[in-house]
Amino acid sequence: MTVQSGTTDTADNAADSSELAKFGYHQELERSLGSFSSFAAGFSYISILTGVFQLFFFGFGSGGPAFIWTWPIVFLGQLAVALCFAELAGQFPLAGSVYQWAKQIAKPATSWMAGWIMIIGAIVTAGAVAVAYQIILPQVSTAFQLVGSPSDAGLTSTPGGAQNAIILAIVLVVFATIINVIGVKLMAKINNFGVAVELGAVVLLIIALAIHIKRGPGVVFQTHGTGAGHSIGYLGAFMVASLMSAYVFYGFDTAGSLAEETTNPRKHAPRAILRALTVSFLVGGALMLVGMMAVGNINADELSTSGMPYLIKSTLGNGLGDAFLVCSAISITVCCLAVQTAAIRMAFSMARDGRLPFTKAMSKVSPRSKTPVVPALVTGALTIGVLLVNLGNQRAFFVLTSTAIILFYIPYLMVTGPLLLRRLRGQWPRPEHGQYFKLGRWGTIVNVIAVVYGAAMTVNLAWPRAEVYGSDHWYFQWGGVLVTALIVVVGGVMLTVRRHKWAAAHSAPAGDIPDTTDAPELASQEEVQ
Repeated sequence: MTVQSGTTDTADNAADSSELAKFGYHQELERSLGSFSSFAAGFSYISILTGVFQLFFFGFGSGGPAFIWTWPIVFLGQLAVALCFAELAGQFPLAGSVYQWAKQIAKPATSWMAGWIMIIGAIVTAGAVAVAYQIILPQVSTAFQLVGSPSDAGLTSTPGGAQNAIILAIVLVVFATIINVIGVKLMAKINNFGVAVELGAVVLLIIALAIHIKRGPGVVFQTHGTGAGHSIGYLGAFMVASLMSAYVFYGFDTAGSLAEETTNPRKHAPRAILRALTVSFLVGGALMLVGMMAVGNINADELSTSGMPYLIKSTLGNGLGDAFLVCSAISITVCCLAVQTAAIRMAFSMARDGRLPFTKAMSKVSPRSKTPVVPALVTGALTIGVLLVNLGNQRAFFVLTSTAIILFYIPYLMVTGPLLLRRLRGQWPRPEHGQYFKLGRWGTIVNVIAVVYGAAMTVNLAWPRAEVYGSDHWYFQWGGVLVTALIVVVGGVMLTVRRHKWAAAHSAPAGDIPDTTDAPELASQEEVQ
């Protein structure tokens, strides 16, 4: 039986490698991930016990209990995006997800910019996720509050809390980098364990909170007067609060980024993308709803400062509360690991197409670990650099968080936008689409929703609000816009100056859509302009 199974796995891997060769690449990464590992990569990136624990206080403080209505709204918008991605993942099972998908359906300049922004976005996201240690660990034990005072425990809004957050975050980033250098098998084992812990913990947590329910579901209609001070009333507060949900629901494309390390990726990747998003919606929504129904004092100020950790410990007691906080810390760990893994695969994918500096080093796969070592070290070092820039700055948390989300929504639009144009021109789905995932007659409607939602949320995320970015300095308030603009400008300069050299150094394999936008060389000056 063992021999037969091994023979089958070898045959499947050979078939997957043959599929990869059709795109002009040969198998270098280790193809060892199954369907659960593919799902776990996307789920751990979203990570309910990271995002909800990290930002519940912000959503609750901005919109009151009624902020929970942003959860299904953002989910439906991102579900439309995920459905588009699922179609593309089935057609183009390549490492690099968004970059590769855009390369197949858009102009070369668009795909390059999408990949560039995604790499920077993932680096910033890894830092933003790692900062979440500060929300959890010092509340488990003050021994984790290495600087500042015990009163800073669990806070990122004080100087001591912000400094400690950066220190703990750097430790986590170093750990994630080491694991990613060792190889994808170890990464997958740790990630699968973390996801199993997270799924089990969140289900048990929902049950434990449900036992303590003190009020009915009507709590979700309370606004706590948060609309006061907004020129458009509660709608203004609701739009700010929606950033909490927007922060959680992204990164599901990671399942596509690991396609070259997944067996039968045309089948597993699309399902993993949709399952990761849907499961996160269900368990995250249930956790917040039951939590607000169970907490002793729904008007407690701590719900708007400490958030979910306070809700759990005040409801379940310190002992059981700490146990769930430890589970949350495990989830934060694997989330950071998954985020960096996605950044590494994106950088590797672009580098082997000759579209990043130091192409040879960045595209080299270690023959021993079967992983791109240099991209792992570079992304780890850059993440630490982002954290150090914000050392001692209590606004770092929100600037990091909001900028990270913007840097994902823009590349997502660079995929869903061109895909919609292809649909309107009758170029998608292709005649040879075959058995792989497709939306059929609903495709255009879903695609329109994805584009409209993505554009609207990008504006909402970047809007220079004092409630998000602070009002103490103008450059903080405009932080999301300025950082995003700087990244786009730098990327544009690199593309314009180096495009011919990169194209000559290593022409990218052409996609299998017979269209001039799939030419291997980078865009001409006219296309860039």
